[in-house]
Amino acid sequence: MNFSKYLRFAIVGACALASCKSGPRTATKPGKYSSTTGIEYNTEEGMKVADYAGIPEGPGLIFIEGGRTVLGSAEEDIAMTHDNMERTVTIASFYMDEAEVANIHWLEYLHFVRKDSSEEFYQSALPDTTVWARELSFNDPYVDYYLRYPGFRYFPVVGVSWLQANDYCTWRTSKVNENLAGLSGDGESSGGKRGLFGRKKNAPAADAAEGGESKKPSIEDGNTLPNYRLPTEAEWEYAAQALIGTQETGNENQENKRIYPWDGRQVRNSYGKTQGQFLANFKRGRGDYAGIAGALNDGAMITEYIYNYPPNDYGLYNMAGNVNEWVQDIYRPLSFEDVEDLNPFRRNGFLDPAEKYDKKGYQSLIDDHVRVYKGGSWRDVAYWLSPGTRRFMAEDSATATIGFRCAMINAGSNK
Repeated sequence: MNFSKYLRFAIVGACALASCKSGPRTATKPGKYSSTTGIEYNTEEGMKVADYAGIPEGPGLIFIEGGRTVLGSAEEDIAMTHDNMERTVTIASFYMDEAEVANIHWLEYLHFVRKDSSEEFYQSALPDTTVWARELSFNDPYVDYYLRYPGFRYFPVVGVSWLQANDYCTWRTSKVNENLAGLSGDGESSGGKRGLFGRKKNAPAADAAEGGESKKPSIEDGNTLPNYRLPTEAEWEYAAQALIGTQETGNENQENKRIYPWDGRQVRNSYGKTQGQFLANFKRGRGDYAGIAGALNDGAMITEYIYNYPPNDYGLYNMAGNVNEWVQDIYRPLSFEDVEDLNPFRRNGFLDPAEKYDKKGYQSLIDDHVRVYKGGSWRDVAYWLSPGTRRFMAEDSATATIGFRCAMINAGSNK
């Protein structure tokens, strides 16, 4: 080994040793040199290590600190389904939209879809506004105006199927990361020159793999957000419980378990200036959607402003009532005992295949294309406001009572 090469290794080793003395390495401060080889990062010989300041802030998201909880229905099982029995699980921390996806958000989606994608895909992204139409009810104003009239901008979007909601999540991921890359001056790496799902306008999906004029963002760079997606059923139920608000200081005890996403066994506010007011938008009884004129019980005949009613202890609005919300899971009645107890999620019919259910003989509605929805809606009685209740519907179907919100993993952390 010649003297200059020896000297170079000695300098590198000294620098590595000096950086170690500055404290343990972290993801945001990995040091200039490798702590195992002493080789300098970001050189011709060394590995590229991008600057990383933590996961970028995702628009509209609230951080949900994970932990142990008891999932399952806290209400009497009046439907006799026995499909969500109580059990202890642990949920990793994640992010969730503070409110339901609103009409204005869906109109923005349609705006960019029309610009960047085929007319066929644009038509498939339109909500089904006829979900408001009823043969024996005069809901015509909602059919024509609910989605597009400015007064309804921040009301939850409805008439959206589970499949459409998933497409929205894919688009939102692409658009948010494209915007983040533009803000950082890295527009070329964002995929911003391509349309929805990387697809050229008026081109079939197969063309997405061709051309290659834009570089896909690298996970190692750490400057893009993970995918927006629908929350899992366990995440949604955990976030709705918001038991962080019942935990005693300094220990792992919780003062009580909640029936609803708020304290107490009633659906009215028990405290302060708003005492006696309803805490969610739901149907109080047969034929009673809003109460009497001059003293409306929840102020809404149908859906309501997405930021109305107090948020729960995570800062999430309308985790009970207003609209039911799609979650990722396919429906199985025995999911509570089949899935694992760490981040439980049912993505298919494993251990409980669809062949067990007699859908062809009209004895069952269950297959691998029915998805869970939760939370209760403006048209549901209080029973369905409890986070542990669950129902299901075909993934390509839509109603005026189901909307959704997005979630995201907490990347780069084991908490």
